[in-house]
Amino acid sequence: MFGDCANFRTEVLTFEVVDFPRSYHAILGRLWYTKFMAVPNYTYLKLKMLGPSSIITVGSTFSHAYTCDREHYELATDIVNSAELPKLGNVAAPAILDYNEPTSTSAFRPTEETKAVEVNPSDPTKMVQIGTNLPTK
Repeated sequence: MFGDCANFRTEVLTFEVVDFPRSYHAILGRLWYTKFMAVPNYTYLKLKMLGPSSIITVGSTFSHAYTCDREHYELATDIVNSAELPKLGNVAAPAILDYNEPTSTSAFRPTEETKAVEVNPSDPTKMVQIGTNLPTK
């Protein structure tokens, strides 16, 4: 049923209800539009159909549409993650790093000449390395 007490439209629709988490409560397709003789306008988020006394307009706001889209995105992300995460956990072996052991391959080495500069004159232990070939500007 769409409309209000003075101008409403009622049609009987048959549809299936599926028990799985998705973002839409119902998907109304072409048959629904044909039965109600409804015209959707996706730009203005309006749906118009003929009523007994005048045109019935059902609408929403862009902020409400954005909120719904954001919730649908988060739900879809959760569903994909809940399906993919166990698979990845079975395939990938956890890497345990020993941070006490020095590695020569990951040691930082500057690509050009640098010099040490004090950051805080009152604390000489705080130093940074800057390039000596920097432009004057």
